[in-house]
Amino acid sequence: MPSSGHRLRDVEHHPLLTENDNYDDSSSSSSEADGADRIWFIRDGCGMICAVVTWLLVVYADFVVTFVMLLPSRDFWYSVVNGVVFNCLAVLALSSHLRTMLTDPGAVPKGNATKEYMESLQLKPGEVIYKCPKCCCIKPERAHHCSICKRCIRKMDHHCPWVNNCVGEKNQRFFVLFTMYIALASVHALVLCGLQFVACVRGQWTECSGFSPPVTVILLVFLCLEGLLFFTFTAVMFGTQIHSICSDETEIERLKSEKPTWERRLRWEGMKSVFGGPPSLLWMNPFVGFRFRRLQTRPRKGGPEFSV
Repeated sequence: MPSSGHRLRDVEHHPLLTENDNYDDSSSSSSEADGADRIWFIRDGCGMICAVVTWLLVVYADFVVTFVMLLPSRDFWYSVVNGVVFNCLAVLALSSHLRTMLTDPGAVPKGNATKEYMESLQLKPGEVIYKCPKCCCIKPERAHHCSICKRCIRKMDHHCPWVNNCVGEKNQRFFVLFTMYIALASVHALVLCGLQFVACVRGQWTECSGFSPPVTVILLVFLCLEGLLFFTFTAVMFGTQIHSICSDETEIERLKSEKPTWERRLRWEGMKSVFGGPPSLLWMNPFVGFRFRRLQTRPRKGGPEFSV
């Protein structure tokens, strides 16, 4: 942990506000007030492509499970039960993906490193704070700057292109649910693929599916590969996220070997902090806290943004 003198030199190297910052306090306050009402969305080309690919792969899996394996089945209850379970998992996974992507991960207000804001903090003599030179904000403890989001994020774990957002203090629970539901849906799809192959081998390939045998094989093989890749990736991410929550240490802090200067919340305390409240079925619900909003576009300097 650096000494106080070293920390003071860091602050002096990045002063709170300089003449070259050209920072307009009034424009910042109005933009931050508007930002509280806007839906969070990162306009990153790679992230948006990855998010669309994720949705297309889930839709493909749902198509194969429903129209290739379940609907042609002669067992009515087998088709109904598995169809309901798989589609529920798919809906929960995509809902968790949307909540992760469209939820502010904990962005620090941009450009709040002003003399007026400093005076409002009522700092004690000798107390040290940090300023991010990239987004000109007062940097809270455990916050890190994301070069893609172009903001400092509280308790930033990592930036995930598959959800086109950072995983941070406010959306980590939705990312955990996303990885969990995708892993469960992948396992379910793999089991159904195995049962379908056995049924087709024992019977007639022309009767076990509404598609021709070659097309059926190609669709099932691709779904198996997708299920294996999705399960491996999401299961690993789910495990690392649970470990990070229980140890109260983000992935960035672990990679940087940062010594904790905060009081750690271990195990259940960390889980309660992320998921909110004592253990309950609400932990599994990605719709908690969701409010319907009307979207409209407002012209701004940087182009149209989604607003409410």
